Amino acid sequence: MNFQFITFERKGKVAYLTINRPPYNVLDIPTMKEINIALSETKKMDGLSALVITAAGSKAFSSGVDVKDHTPDKMDEMIFVFHQIFRTLITFEIPTVAAVNGVALGGGCEVASFCDLVVASEHSKFGQPEVMVGVYPSMAVAWFSKILGLKRAYELLLMGKSIDARTAYDYGLVNQVLPDDGYEEALNAFIGELSSKSSVVLKWCKKAIVSGLEVPFEKGLSASEVIYKYGLMGTEDAKEGLTAFLEKRKPVWKDK
Repeated sequence: MNFQFITFERKGKVAYLTINRPPYNVLDIPTMKEINIALSETKKMDGLSALVITAAGSKAFSSGVDVKDHTPDKMDEMIFVFHQIFRTLITFEIPTVAAVNGVALGGGCEVASFCDLVVASEHSKFGQPEVMVGVYPSMAVAWFSKILGLKRAYELLLMGKSIDARTAYDYGLVNQVLPDDGYEEALNAFIGELSSKSSVVLKWCKKAIVSGLEVPFEKGLSASEVIYKYGLMGTEDAKEGLTAFLEKRKPVWKDK
């Protein structure tokens, strides 16, 4: 397939989806549509042991969803194509791996965190800064408490802070921190170790893990959508935060 904003290839038992919009690999609507196409194609492939989601360059895995796509005229489409990524990933039988080499912020952090395994270079950073521009991360609010615990989720989502790779490892957001020097070799070794396992055993193991999750993700995500569209986006501060960002000025909060 010919993609404009991503690359997609299969190497043996592993499929690689690379966000290809350097240096910051921003997720705009066309890019997310291509990601969804690639994810659908991956599900049709036989004999895969893993899907690796990565990005071009070493500055950013992704700095997030394009703020221009958060405006009211684009919001519905943006939320649909963004959340479709997670609705598809949650149905994957094979393990998914996020290979983060650089910053993973906003939607980029959400995509990385939703993968089954996350590896990151030492200089990588993770964060959900959405509150800084008057919104909240619509997927992370339904997900972070499940993987990080309630206190860590509150900290990252309410404070809008960013953390380095070592702290992300301590929080449980990252499985392994790989050295900057020799990152590609370390990543290949990690993927090689995973793909060396039986693909069918990996599928059944993952299915068993998923079956034990306490709360259906879909229910939490749907609730987040309703609150985001019919609650948050009706506030003055949501509009102010987005407008201020686009106008490159500091937002003036009204707490309304």
